[in-house]
Amino acid sequence: MPISDVKAIKVAVKKGDLKNLYYIYGNNVPEVEQLTKLIIKAAVGDNEDFGLTRLDGKKLDLSQLYDMIGIMPMMTDYNCILINDYNCERPFEDMRGQSAENVNKKLFEILKEIPSHTIVIFNVTGFDVPVRIDYKTRATIIKDKNKKLSDLAAKNGESVQCAVKPPQELAKDIAARISARGAEISLNNARLLADMCLNDTLTINNEVDKLCAYANGREVTAEMIHEMVHANSDVDIFKLADAVAAMNKSAAFEALDELMSDKDNRGAVLAAITNSFLDMYRAACARSSGHSQTDVEKDFSYAWSFKVKNAFRDSSRMSVGRLRACIKILRDTNVKLNSTGADEKTVLEQAVTQMLITKN
Repeated sequence: MPISDVKAIKVAVKKGDLKNLYYIYGNNVPEVEQLTKLIIKAAVGDNEDFGLTRLDGKKLDLSQLYDMIGIMPMMTDYNCILINDYNCERPFEDMRGQSAENVNKKLFEILKEIPSHTIVIFNVTGFDVPVRIDYKTRATIIKDKNKKLSDLAAKNGESVQCAVKPPQELAKDIAARISARGAEISLNNARLLADMCLNDTLTINNEVDKLCAYANGREVTAEMIHEMVHANSDVDIFKLADAVAAMNKSAAFEALDELMSDKDNRGAVLAAITNSFLDMYRAACARSSGHSQTDVEKDFSYAWSFKVKNAFRDSSRMSVGRLRACIKILRDTNVKLNSTGADEKTVLEQAVTQMLITKN
């Protein structure tokens, strides 16, 4: 089934054209979260306490979901259910006595009967959904069991991939956005801005707003960008990964403090840390199976080879099992941040502490 266009869905949602089922995934985590919040806002307004139920996909109770789907909305237009990180490959952490196929089949039967007053959103940020490109149609196709859930969403609602755009395309988008605000920027400087924001679209949008207000119709120069934009630096991400690998507590928390120092960019910190550990996990798996840095760059379409180089370096001190444990901690942290009102810095400090005590 075809994957929907992110922009088209945003336009439809803002017009009030809501579907009953959404499957939202991709490596552009901020955009996944932004689109999810947009749909929730359109569905329940400011009444999340009454209209929104958040469920952990790793511990999804299908009987509970069936009951919740039938609940009539109260003080909202829709009954909205958000399910974080349901993985059709392994629906539950403990699969003893159950097969993924049977669990998924029961889930799909429930989702086929969603009433008109209920919206179910599957939000996937805690693990990578593997995809391939159909070279004839250029369509994105999911390669594992999650394809069936995506296809069901595409048939009965919307399935959308929020992917990080190539640097050249991202620079053009930035230039167009700034032009629409009455200012100008060269493509080279647009690329500089994207690099300093780690290609994080939510952070880029925030920085574009600040730069346009500062430029006041003038050209946005490299000097303005360096002056106004706090670089959510790859260096600090690499420092944190290196410190965790070395089990260096003081260096790890120093790097985390640097990453958290700019409040405007804090929403991107967990995504950046998670991406770094996913890079290391891919590198470790590649090394153990005899593949090279070049293989990883090609297979996962990396735009910058230095990220893969650093991942190979840092992962050499961590076992695949320890990296997998760290990614699970980060995935659980993402669910906690999305489902509770816990302080972000405190939650991230707890996550780093847990990663530091994992064993090789």
